[in-house]
Amino acid sequence: MTEVRVRFPPSPTGYLHIGGARTALLNWLWARKNGGKLILRIEDTDAERSTQESIEGIIDGMTWLGLDWDEGPYFQTEFSDDHNRAAKQLLDSGHAYKCFCSKEELDNKREAAMAAKKDVRYDGTCRNLTPEDIAEKEKQGIPFVIRFKVPQIDGKVAYEDKVLGTIERSYDDIEDFVIVRSNGKPLYLLCNVVDDIRDRISHIIRGQDHMSNTTRQVLLYQALDARVPVFAHMPLTLDLQKRKISKRSHGEIVAVQFYREKGFIPWALCNFLALLGWNPGTDQEIFSRDELIEAFTLERIGKVNSVFNYQKGNAKFFTDPKLISINEQYLRTMELEQLAELVKQDFLAQNIWDESYERDKRDWFLTTLDLIRDRFHTICDFATLGRAYFAEDYQVEAKPLKKNILKHPDLKKWLPLLAERFAALDEFSKETTEAASRALADELQIKPGILINGMRTVLTGQLAGPGMFDILMALGKERVMQRLANIDRLYE
Repeated sequence: MTEVRVRFPPSPTGYLHIGGARTALLNWLWARKNGGKLILRIEDTDAERSTQESIEGIIDGMTWLGLDWDEGPYFQTEFSDDHNRAAKQLLDSGHAYKCFCSKEELDNKREAAMAAKKDVRYDGTCRNLTPEDIAEKEKQGIPFVIRFKVPQIDGKVAYEDKVLGTIERSYDDIEDFVIVRSNGKPLYLLCNVVDDIRDRISHIIRGQDHMSNTTRQVLLYQALDARVPVFAHMPLTLDLQKRKISKRSHGEIVAVQFYREKGFIPWALCNFLALLGWNPGTDQEIFSRDELIEAFTLERIGKVNSVFNYQKGNAKFFTDPKLISINEQYLRTMELEQLAELVKQDFLAQNIWDESYERDKRDWFLTTLDLIRDRFHTICDFATLGRAYFAEDYQVEAKPLKKNILKHPDLKKWLPLLAERFAALDEFSKETTEAASRALADELQIKPGILINGMRTVLTGQLAGPGMFDILMALGKERVMQRLANIDRLYE
């Protein structure tokens, strides 16, 4: 079997968006499943739009997602000699020709064809120029493009698509297409084929929006006497209005960097992207890296476009609820050491990281993460919703403040009194603190929930969370007593 060699060839004209990330992921999965190679090739021939920042963003995005590549990054502009040699080879072999038709002439012919309700295509004016005709036009300095000479024969161009089956297109339906501009620069159509031949690409896994190029590229492979790769055209990712997801139309919501900044787990995003247009043939939705590699096949890529349901996300994230659900499951079940590393990176960015969390407080740090993660959605929640466990500048939410504190003015004296009871305990444990809380409630002739809910609000700023007495153990005796004694600040 030929070695599996796939490529991810992004254009560096913006950030890595989720459509590009999905293409990279499926190519990565196919390479890993078959012990093959993934080549990262930056197609930077659009000098006006390509930027170093975009290149770095693509590399950073793939690195964050864990989609490692085996060769590259290569840059398309570094191989311009290869592209020019291929164009000359096609000219010399009679598979291409110089076209001296001016833009004005082509526009006039196009308008005439439209008026006559005929196909708008190049009519082959320069296809059969004699060498003498060509020499004379070149002598006059007339600009020219190079066009590929599509065979004028009966029949069809055909290729097998791993997703869509046999794809055919009649030769009569393909016009002689331009492969080199009048400024001498080869077009993407040719560059892409030449690069794939040089990189020995065995499979081309890309979106169905590229299918308009594929039959023409098959002709180029054949004319260059090269093996035609196996194609697999993925369905597109659309929004709820059935528009293709794009940087221009959708902004940051489709940027990989957006999900990184919002605290999504890299592999959770990969897991979600894999399910956009591919299915394992089972009900399984959560996959480890090894499980997804094992399950992945090109044949199970769907034919129907998938929908990125970002408008249905909750108000906090404004993204696909399925992605949120997958991320929650990863967050709540992943190994604590892995979770701790992700939280550490966010804490460093938020300036609340304490080096002791990796030394003498390591056990406490891991235990606390495990205690509070069940109600969280993303990594960022540890520094916001869970901030009270790690810092003193936490916010008290308005709803629990109104319901559990301001509604009971006497808590200003009851909770400091409870702090005194905790201070007098010989042992600060879940059992002793609960007994002390309930005993004080009995003395005050109030429901225990008034004290317990008041404590929760003062100590965490939240309406809900872990068990109250688990919270006390996580915060520790000193911090609990200090915060309960300072309840007055909530009435200011």
